Amino acid sequence: MSQKNPDEFRFTPHCHEQLRAIYDTLDLVSGKWRIAVISSLNFLGESRFGELQRIVDGIGAKMLSQVLKELEDNELVIRTVHDTKPVTVSYKLTDYGRTLEKIIEEMASWGLNHRRRILSDRSLEALAESETLSV
Repeated sequence: MSQKNPDEFRFTPHCHEQLRAIYDTLDLVSGKWRIAVISSLNFLGESRFGELQRIVDGIGAKMLSQVLKELEDNELVIRTVHDTKPVTVSYKLTDYGRTLEKIIEEMASWGLNHRRRILSDRSLEALAESETLSV
């Protein structure tokens, strides 16, 4: 069997462009908290800092502040300071940030299907193993 030259498998410019776009997307939504914050704002609409911190289970104030700042810098979240006493601040997804909704829904759907598949496969394996042991 002849070996193929590894140079024959180089990415096309289109493939390279697609991978770069995927990496850019992952850079924005990856990490422990970003997708949770984006999803929460997607479900809630506008939310105050404290409310958001209560909903995103386990996130500290400093981390939430950092994540919101990063999302704001990337034009996914808008921060609004309300002229109240005391001053209140709210956050919501921008129109651009809401374009992630379909991606998040697809990720959730895929994740649920994957979880069911893996758990089903493990259940079938466990059932087959228990039947083998009982013979």
